[in-house]
Amino acid sequence: MATYKELIAQKQAIEAQLEEARASEVASVIEQIRDLMAQYDLLPEDVAPRRRRGRPVGAASAQREKAPLPPKYMDPKTAKTWSGRGRAPAWLGKRPERFLIPQE
Repeated sequence: MATYKELIAQKQAIEAQLEEARASEVASVIEQIRDLMAQYDLLPEDVAPRRRRGRPVGAASAQREKAPLPPKYMDPKTAKTWSGRGRAPAWLGKRPERFLIPQE
């Protein structure tokens, strides 16, 4: 049975062979691609069009223009309100139903 050090050495040798094989195959594939592109008069943009990064121009501004939500809860002492979204205020306590604003 091989020792740990011998196995590590074998692993490194195999990884080196893998890198050499990949490099030679990649070089031939790239050459084939270049030949085909020249044969058909293709540009890199024809093969892989550039992708735009980020959101479309109108999407970001439309998302920000949301109207604020109406308040669902109100503190009777300070008249502060909370819409029910986000972190609950401390005055809400353990029984939020006490602070519900009646819906019309």
